[in-house]
Formats: sequence, structure tokens, C-alpha cells
Amino acid sequence: NSLNSNKLAFRSKVVSRAHAEIWVEGGGKFYIRDTKSSSGTFLNHVRLSAANMESRPFQIKDGDILQLGVDYQGGAEDIYKSVKIKVEIGREWQAGVNVFNTTAFKNLKALAGPVQNASGVPNAGKIKALGIPDCCICLFSVTVRQALFIAPCSHTFHYKCIRPILEAHHPAFSCPLCRTYADLEEDVEVDE
Repeated sequence: NSLNSNKLAFRSKVVSRAHAEIWVEGGGKFYIRDTKSSSGTFLNHVRLSAANMESRPFQIKDGDILQLGVDYQGGAEDIYKSVKIKVEIGREWQAGVNVFNTTAFKNLKALAGPVQNASGVPNAGKIKALGIPDCCICLFSVTVRQALFIAPCSHTFHYKCIRPILEAHHPAFSCPLCRTYADLEEDVEVDE
């Protein structure tokens, strides 16, 4: 765990000291190999090799799920958790403003719609101005390159702001603005 080390350590009793190797080869291709771990290394839920056997190299791609070890609960003992990792490779295009995220933001603003007066008629003086309101939790504006959560009632929040509420009550969701209730696990209705 020294600063010059190329090793990662996890606080998990199901991950071996030398559990697996990850490396990159020419052309930017990443690979993983199980190095004789007893509890296994999994790539997209498939074990790479049998217990205490070294695996062949497997290429890792963007969106893959790596798992080191398996969850363990033995009798009255504590629960030991595996380490799960979602791989994100080659996402440099997301680091700045681009056609995709600016178009998505414009579409989101269009969903917010024009401002209307009390009679429900669009207010011509303010149609071009508003768009998406600020996040009501942190009070900062919603902009490009931010993860958003759009509630079933169409209110928009920064995902990092609403996440504690989502995790605490999942799958139930009650909008902090309008108190509309929704079941986030409910099936989507499809018009035929």
C-alpha cells in the first residue's frame, strides 16, 4: 500500500492478498486474470477459473462488471462481502461539452416547457428564458455534464442530491417538492 505500489487493497475477507491481475496492452486493451484465488474472480457473473487455479487472460470492456470473491455468511459469523467493480473505459468524450450532452440538455429544457401565466396561456415574454429550475435540494443550477434524476412527476434533481432519499426508501419514492408517490420498480406501461 505504499505510494509507489501498483497494488490495490480491499477490506474484504473474501479477497485474497494476490487475488487477480489487471493490465493494459498496446492499443489500450485491458485484461484481467485470476491468480489462483480461492473465492474466485468473476467477469460479468462468470467465474474465470476454478478455485486455486490461474485463469487465462480475459479482455475487459466498458460496462463490464468485475467481482472479486463471493459473499459469505457462515452460521453466527459476520457477513463477508465480495468486491464488485463496474468498469468504465474510454469515456473521455464525457469529460467535456459535446453534441450528445448539449442535445440532451436542450431536450430536457424543452420538457420543462415555457412559463405560463395564471390562465394557462404561455407568457410570450418569458418563453425563451427559463427552462429547467435549480435543484431544490442543493439550490445549484442543473447544467450539462451532471447526473440527473427526473422524478415520475417530472421534477428534476441532481442525482447526488436525491440519492440518499432514493436509497433510504427504495423502491418507494415521494417527491420532495410535490409529495407525489411512485413505485420505482413498477413496470413501464407501453402504448400499443
